[in-house]
Amino acid sequence: MAKKVFVTLAGNIGCGKTTAAKLISQHFGFELFDEPVIDNPFLSKYYADMKRWSFTLQMEFLIRRIEHHELIRTVPKSCVQDRSLYEDPEIFAKYLHGLGNMTDDELKLYFEYFERLNHEIIHPDLIVYLEVDHVSILTERIRKRGRKEEQGISQQFLQGLGGYYMSFPQVCQQKYGVTLITFNVSATDIRSKAGRDEFISVVEKAIQ
Repeated sequence: MAKKVFVTLAGNIGCGKTTAAKLISQHFGFELFDEPVIDNPFLSKYYADMKRWSFTLQMEFLIRRIEHHELIRTVPKSCVQDRSLYEDPEIFAKYLHGLGNMTDDELKLYFEYFERLNHEIIHPDLIVYLEVDHVSILTERIRKRGRKEEQGISQQFLQGLGGYYMSFPQVCQQKYGVTLITFNVSATDIRSKAGRDEFISVVEKAIQ
């Protein structure tokens, strides 16, 4: 890249963000920032009792992603992030509140923290949104990757998240002013050579 570029991935649980982020990192030589899932002390508790742990988990993810943005500002090379910061407030926090797993006061407090922390951080040049047509694709991929705490995620829960993702591209571009491209990973398997080449070509065109 002629100049530093910051790309971030977005999409429902199990859509392939980690795979896509690694492809971008390997092809373009970008610094990779993985989603902070493995070492998250609240994730297994959250899936066991969402009503008790939703607010805590969302605050944990917010802090860790803000840390990523602060680090990305200091890294001289281009960077790619596994999941976008904007999905937490616009998808997960709102959905969990809608399900009754976060109270009105918790949602309000979460957004107060988000607005304060989001004020002066570096923002991505591009969001690559991985679109999936059928929830069954997500549940199959979640099953295959084998994260123990995720095995109880229902198709209904993923379908609900998917409803919020329908307006996500518009929200990113109009509310946050960030360019977003959509790549359908139902139609194209980015793990295959042909799919990988197509994906990289679309991303390359967007960042140039």
